[in-house]
Amino acid sequence: MLDNAVDRTTSVNMAADERIAADAALLSEQLRVLRDRVFPPSSQKSLRTFSSGEAAKLVGVSDGYLRQLSIAGDGPQPDTGPGGRRFYSLADINALRRYLAEQARAKGHLSKARSYVKWRDLETEHLQVIAVTNFKGGSGKTTTSAHLAQHLALAGYRVLAVDLDPQASLSALFGYQPELDLSGNDTLYGAIRYDEERRPLSQIVRKTYFDGLDLVPGNLELHEFEHTTPRMLAERQAGSGADEFFFARIQAALATVADDYDVVVIDCPPQLGFLTLSALCAATSVIVTVHPQMLDVASMSQFLFMTADLLSVVRAAGGTLNFDFLRYLVTRYEPNDGPQTQIVGFLRSQFGERVLTAPMVKSTAISDAGLTKQTLYEVGRDSFTRSTYDRAMEALTAVNSEIEGLVMEAWGRGEGGGA
Repeated sequence: MLDNAVDRTTSVNMAADERIAADAALLSEQLRVLRDRVFPPSSQKSLRTFSSGEAAKLVGVSDGYLRQLSIAGDGPQPDTGPGGRRFYSLADINALRRYLAEQARAKGHLSKARSYVKWRDLETEHLQVIAVTNFKGGSGKTTTSAHLAQHLALAGYRVLAVDLDPQASLSALFGYQPELDLSGNDTLYGAIRYDEERRPLSQIVRKTYFDGLDLVPGNLELHEFEHTTPRMLAERQAGSGADEFFFARIQAALATVADDYDVVVIDCPPQLGFLTLSALCAATSVIVTVHPQMLDVASMSQFLFMTADLLSVVRAAGGTLNFDFLRYLVTRYEPNDGPQTQIVGFLRSQFGERVLTAPMVKSTAISDAGLTKQTLYEVGRDSFTRSTYDRAMEALTAVNSEIEGLVMEAWGRGEGGGA
């Protein structure tokens, strides 16, 4: 009782900045404790293994064929559990893809080989940079970015996820606690800053527990780009200053690692600042997330007006703005909600095919997975009721497969990633 009274007195006597700093430190420590408890013993996230049926579906072969390979000792071998059940890591699955592609190429089946290993042709297929954006929070932007990046990695592409949001929610989903795990120059800002402390992006990229999926994490230092860019623009007007316009800096940084990846997914910040504009100028494609509520749609209208005005200025200054596709993704959709259904119909009547056919439905499975900083691809089906999990996974697969199809189209490939 006395301790509580002392705590209240101390709290009252604290200045506002001291109170907020103390709360931040307390919360950060509790998040660290939670991470240690959820992801023991190393406090690092790891991806679950996949059953032979799941692995076969990911690779695009039958479970019986995988069993034959395992019995014959051909290709990478899975771990065997109780009762002879076979389990594959994502690294095993990717090794299996490469093995099958080599076998197909040896037989002259080049199209089949491409269906196993979907990496882009560096000579004829450009790096696909997908910016996921909306300047209204709560539209499902980070959830969309994380699940899209993971879907593409599970499908066998080489993926780079870029967290451009100073709030670093995408980084948290990938197991990073920014104030503990990152120091200075550990975000994309380190590769696009204007001074001599700029670093190569290759030194900032971090491997993740998803084989084939790397991350450029985010934290509060990304705000620095919003503060230093106006000064650089003023210096350029005065005849000195930055060697590149601000809108070309992310594109230039990504170009230095382009040969290592097929797709880059950028989680943009929820405001239309210099970071977002630079990301849009680096993008080859854009996904705008839309929550089907009238206030959100009205907000998106303002976002589109502002974006168009600012990008026209960038284009006049020499920026290139040629998107392979621009699509609106309906998120947190409740099919039984009449007003939401009306708004989705309204959007489709206005934008036609620019609204993705598949909406991302609101799902307790995705929300529950997020409680432990996980995505639906990371948790097993046994973590939820079967119908809840299947419904959410069906929606995710539909959305991400549709976006993957647009990437294939941009590369000039046929359905299924074939040549």
